[in-house]
Amino acid sequence: MSAGGALTVELRQSAPIPLDARFGCEPGEVMALVGPSGSGKSTILRAIAGTYRAQHAHVRVGDEVWTDTASGRARAAHRRAVGMVFQNYALFPHMSALGNVLAAMHDGPGAARAERARSLLELVHLGGLEARRPAELSGGQQQRVAVARALAREPQVLLLDEPFSAVDKSTRQRLYREIAQLRRVLAMPVVLVTHDLDEALLLADRMTVLHHGRTLQSGVPAELTERPASAEVARLVDLRNLFEGEVCGQRADPPATLIAWQGRTLEAAHRPELAIGAPVAWVIPEGYVVAHRRGRPSRGEHENPLEGRIESALTIGPNTHLSLRVEPERHPIHFAVPAHVARRNSFEIGAEARISLLAEGIHLMPPAQAGA
Repeated sequence: MSAGGALTVELRQSAPIPLDARFGCEPGEVMALVGPSGSGKSTILRAIAGTYRAQHAHVRVGDEVWTDTASGRARAAHRRAVGMVFQNYALFPHMSALGNVLAAMHDGPGAARAERARSLLELVHLGGLEARRPAELSGGQQQRVAVARALAREPQVLLLDEPFSAVDKSTRQRLYREIAQLRRVLAMPVVLVTHDLDEALLLADRMTVLHHGRTLQSGVPAELTERPASAEVARLVDLRNLFEGEVCGQRADPPATLIAWQGRTLEAAHRPELAIGAPVAWVIPEGYVVAHRRGRPSRGEHENPLEGRIESALTIGPNTHLSLRVEPERHPIHFAVPAHVARRNSFEIGAEARISLLAEGIHLMPPAQAGA
């Protein structure tokens, strides 16, 4: 693979597609761009590849500047060492798997090129299928050919545009494992566009959350899913336990920020910079919601205890997903327990139940904007 450097991207424009995006990706790192349809993810990939020019853009790979509108520099798309994998594979139907890979390779001795192409097909677990055409391959196999072809360009950057959306769930799971293994030998930045948050959490070292072409937050997945920068980010990473409150106190020992919520006082992770009386949005990931066992003490029983009525109960595999309505709040609190725990404690629709919200998991943010 081509030795490259870190990828840095800065894109700004107001029209025709609004953009205000910036992020970086280190060699060997997977950066996932996540956000709803129309958030500019694919446009950003095109800007990196050189097939789209934003009004204000700076794209750099290591010491090489690919785009810099301030100085008028723009390397042509065909001169950028980019490998791209699309959701529809974009293979040549009349060529074999080997032919598709060879077509992407630079000129060189025929024997060496063929040997290199075969080694790439081996790398993606397609050894022995070199002669098959795309119509003779499964969807997962076609996607593997597309990955081998992208790598055949000896790219400095690998771009994956919804690469797994056209295959079934079981094939997708196998491809996830293979990409996770493959990335260990990739000495290049990898940018993954996906609408699937679970996919991003599984594959990415870092995530950038986008909305209407704007970067809302970049960071490691745990940071975004446990400490989102705003209520908007919390919604986009599917944190359903999102509420509004007000700071009502600061405690030094043990340190905690106190918030007033629906006539109750809750302890939250310490945010001493927040003024008493300040409105806040607060979020708690489901993993920090602890259900009390009936008749027996539970972990965190005295930590933000709440009681309410179970509004929904859905068992999926080994877990039961529950929602608890705590009056007078309109929105329920969502959490999950092992299915056998739900059965033993009669956690079913209409039943009363008690939970605790672990203070370390309550994250405070600026209040949600009106209409957001």
